[in-house]
Amino acid sequence: MAFDDNAGMRERTVDRDGLVASLAGVPGRLATAARGVPAEAPAPGEWTPAQVVRHLIAVERGVWHPRLAQLAAEDHPRWPWVEPEPWPGEPDATLDRLLEVYADARASTAATLAARDDAGWARTGTHATFGELDVSALMLRAKDHDEEHLASFARS
Repeated sequence: MAFDDNAGMRERTVDRDGLVASLAGVPGRLATAARGVPAEAPAPGEWTPAQVVRHLIAVERGVWHPRLAQLAAEDHPRWPWVEPEPWPGEPDATLDRLLEVYADARASTAATLAARDDAGWARTGTHATFGELDVSALMLRAKDHDEEHLASFARS
């Protein structure tokens, strides 16, 4: 599969099962990381662990789920760059509850991916920044996004 060289990705083969397993493993890693740092923001203007989890919920539900659905239903959808604000639901939720909501959303993503056949994985759309992406490339973007936020906890 080809990736946009401007985005820093080279042509490579993706182990679909490994990718799905990696994505499915993020909620556990996130829970460990989020619980392992202070509940306050590490610096002015940065997010608290709860805000990071709220952001990941918003991205899962508002970016990955709709884009995967579009890839299944539409011929070559087009997507803008979006950066969702943290999920506003359940304003009084604890960190543990937020982690549960995120885990459920990511489990849905993993199940959707696991159910795709070869033709489903090959479907493509065009991202305004990253160019043409098939399902694997889109989910590699999700994985990169996850890793950025997980790394932010290590810097706390």
